[in-house]
Amino acid sequence: MIVVTGATGNVGRALVERLLAADRPVRALTRDPERAGLPAKAEVVKLRLDEPAALFEGATKLFLYVQAAGERAPALLAAAREAGVRHVVLLSSGIIQEGSDEAHPIHVMHATAERQIRDSGLEWTFLRPNAFATNAFQWAPQIRTGNTVRGVFAGMLTAPIHEDDIAAVAERVLLDDGHEGLAHRLTGPGATTNTDQIAAIGRAVGRDLTFVEVPPEEAGPELFPGAPPAFVRALLKSFGDTVGVPPEITGTVEKITGVPARTFTQWAEDHADDFRGA
Repeated sequence: MIVVTGATGNVGRALVERLLAADRPVRALTRDPERAGLPAKAEVVKLRLDEPAALFEGATKLFLYVQAAGERAPALLAAAREAGVRHVVLLSSGIIQEGSDEAHPIHVMHATAERQIRDSGLEWTFLRPNAFATNAFQWAPQIRTGNTVRGVFAGMLTAPIHEDDIAAVAERVLLDDGHEGLAHRLTGPGATTNTDQIAAIGRAVGRDLTFVEVPPEEAGPELFPGAPPAFVRALLKSFGDTVGVPPEITGTVEKITGVPARTFTQWAEDHADDFRGA
């Protein structure tokens, strides 16, 4: 049995579908099982952090999404180990690397989770993706209602990775031997700017879209709804640092899965309906 946290998220859902297609038993943890919409073959269980022992009965492996456990991660990991889980695969972040800003809130969150897992006594593998292609969903409300997209840093350079490519790597790491004690850095196959991404989404939906750059100081709730001001400031600094700087590009997806990572154009085509709306 493989336990998947964050099972209704972009990566978690794709991983559940992949594991079921491989005929592996999956226990999908979610805060709202009735609205999960996961495949019928999955054992969908409510994530009860106050009763973690019941989550891992009969399980040997765990896919952990940082935000699913939060401050209760140590208790969750202890319960997993006691129940017989041997290997945990963490969806971490590419921000964890030598020379990075260790005070950045995203770094703090993921570095803390990695340390807790190392201390848990479980075998571990860390997946460290950089930019997610799904970050482009932030523009979806604007694209559904018009052809102009307002955002920061038109020229920021990233190598966005398709969520299913992350899931494909996670599948192999969970099912194959030899990944224990490794941290895999994951990226898409090529660099794109925000302007490039909006153009790709436009082609996918059959419309000419225009990206209009907004000064960082004007970025507010419209662009980062619900985010604390300190987090937004750190995020904007990270974004600004990528302008004109070639991003890290790895071949890890193809090395582990045997299939090249998908381009952002392919991602946009896969998700065209999400941008068209009703």
